[in-house]
Amino acid sequence: MDDTVELQALPIVQVIDDAVMPPKRQLVDDDLDAVYPIVEMFHSVQGEGFHAGTPSIFIRFGGCNLACPWCDTEFDKWTNMTLREIIEVMQSMPCKRIVLTGGEPALQDLECLGRVLKPLGYSLAIETNGTIVLPEDVLDWVCVSPKDQEYPKVAIRQDTGDELKAVWLGQDLSLYDELKRGFEHLFLQPCYDESKDVEWNGHNFRATFEVVRANPEWRLSIQTHKWMGVS
Repeated sequence: MDDTVELQALPIVQVIDDAVMPPKRQLVDDDLDAVYPIVEMFHSVQGEGFHAGTPSIFIRFGGCNLACPWCDTEFDKWTNMTLREIIEVMQSMPCKRIVLTGGEPALQDLECLGRVLKPLGYSLAIETNGTIVLPEDVLDWVCVSPKDQEYPKVAIRQDTGDELKAVWLGQDLSLYDELKRGFEHLFLQPCYDESKDVEWNGHNFRATFEVVRANPEWRLSIQTHKWMGVS
């Protein structure tokens, strides 16, 4: 039985019934009064992908148009914050690299973020599922982590970027033969499922290692922050 539905308020994207969408943004006269659904903000070190080891400010937004079973974020719970409040929090963090994540950050008004934050010296990176086309000339780094291995009927519309990071669940890498042409860096990351035991995750890590070893155009991405016990 196909339980997918179509999201009408955004570019047509198939979503599942229990996906959580943030409320529509209200127009404001001042960009600093724009309100965003914030799950959490924190200063840490990027733990995975191309920029692993790089200090970053993470802004995790609420709301997502997918609901992957292994997701480790409670994206259905958030606090509404103005962009002014967001900047006030970041001012105490000695870092100018921001990672927009979620949930699905492409649901947010990224152009507003760019207009305000980039003149302040911040660089903006995004980690997106690729189901929504991103605005041009706003983001400094685009990482697309497609979930079509879990949702084969969901189209990937952001088919270009800097980094393609696929979560490996046993899918054939030929799934990405066309998509990978739009990206310079290719990463395969083992699915770390917190609902599974250590044996299951360890086996999946080893299997991902073997796939990367047999496909040298891909690089292995490990979520080092989880092994260190940090955000």
